[in-house]
Amino acid sequence: MSLKTKEHEGVMICVFTDQKILDEGLIEKLAEELREVAVANKGGRILLNFGGVSFMSSQMLGKLSYVNKKCKADETELKLCNLSDNLFDIFKITALDKVLDICKTEEKALASFGKKKGWFNW
Repeated sequence: MSLKTKEHEGVMICVFTDQKILDEGLIEKLAEELREVAVANKGGRILLNFGGVSFMSSQMLGKLSYVNKKCKADETELKLCNLSDNLFDIFKITALDKVLDICKTEEKALASFGKKKGWFNW
């Protein structure tokens, strides 16, 4: 597996084990693993921890967008954390930082699960 998974207080945490996510074969493998995690945790909470990742291709960004849409459709709460400055810049350039819920650290992400956003608790 290219993801290590662990459960913490009802949150499925997925930690990426590869420093560079550039190879098409690896991206397809990760996409399949993420899909399986999303299906298995439908209606739950998922945290994607990018702590060890320094580079990622645009193809992987597309896979993350798909996983985000699937999670929203299944009412699964999805968050990302521990993005390097380089990765966060890519998310900002592509405006994915506006679409995905990104937290600075795993601890902050875990603490933010279940908290509503906005004036009307949306």
